[in-house]
Amino acid sequence: MTKTVKRMLGWLAFTALVLLIPLIAMQFTDEVKWRASDFLLMGAALLGIGTAYELIATNATSIRYRIALIIGLLGAFLLFWVNAAVGIIGSENQEVNRLFAAIFIIGLVGTYISRFRSKGMAITMYVLALVQLLVTVIALIVWPPPIISWTPSVLGVFLISGFFALIFCLSGILFARSST
Repeated sequence: MTKTVKRMLGWLAFTALVLLIPLIAMQFTDEVKWRASDFLLMGAALLGIGTAYELIATNATSIRYRIALIIGLLGAFLLFWVNAAVGIIGSENQEVNRLFAAIFIIGLVGTYISRFRSKGMAITMYVLALVQLLVTVIALIVWPPPIISWTPSVLGVFLISGFFALIFCLSGILFARSST
């Protein structure tokens, strides 16, 4: 069995263990209500993050590059999870939350264009941070609070977006300082 296969089996086991958490919680509380589609979506997201890490990190020689990659992927995963589970603006059912998909599309395009080079990856992360904040500004202009629910609040939504922007900036700084 090759090293890559072993690592991917590790990601598969990790994904299964993470998905056991809501499965077990559902047995003890009515607060956790996952459908089969929720398990499939989160399983695909976790395996996708693991696969992306393995494909990109395999060729990285710099520890900073790997840490930058981990932080960037973790930020993207957390953004996906929060947005899918409860929504960043209001609830997960509000259409405005679909705007955050732009971050993932830009991240994929930027990564492809940069060909995984440090400088290009850094620029991609900085652009993601900017887009994270711009999406929130655009949402506020197009769908102000009387039109849709801005739960937790307008300030709260901007703080959440700022948190994700900081994660992407940190990843960008580490990419910029790496030598891959």
